Amino acid sequence: MLSRRLATATSKPLLHSLRSTSIPTPHLTLTQIRCLSKADISDPNMNGGYINPPPEKRQFRDPYADWWDKQERRNYGEPVHEDNDILGIFSPEEYTHYKPGKAFFLMGCFVTAVAGLCAVVYPYYPDKPSAPRTFPGGLDRELGGLGAVHAPSDEGK
Repeated sequence: MLSRRLATATSKPLLHSLRSTSIPTPHLTLTQIRCLSKADISDPNMNGGYINPPPEKRQFRDPYADWWDKQERRNYGEPVHEDNDILGIFSPEEYTHYKPGKAFFLMGCFVTAVAGLCAVVYPYYPDKPSAPRTFPGGLDRELGGLGAVHAPSDEGK
């Protein structure tokens, strides 16, 4: 915020000198203003005057009721909400099994249990199952000669 104040305070003389030059600035015409206000008054929802039913997710409707369309849980001639793709039965389900507090508690219990298991297993976990194998002379000739990758040799010990 301070940087914006400093920038506007130092640029006011510069802006004033730029305004004095002949740079055209866009202005709204009366027809544009009249069209904007008429659209806002005649159709505030911008949906062609369609009257939406109250938004109700089909997941929460009674599955055992006598629906005309049992899969979509909808009766014949029932008006469809404008956001039917979000409120329909094939949209992602709302997760209502746990409240957020209990869900975070259960995730914390899981993380604590895994960390506790790792803390118990770590001291008893073996480092290496065996010692690395060495060969006399490094098997240079058997592995391809001088330019090949060398195997560990027991001569250096």
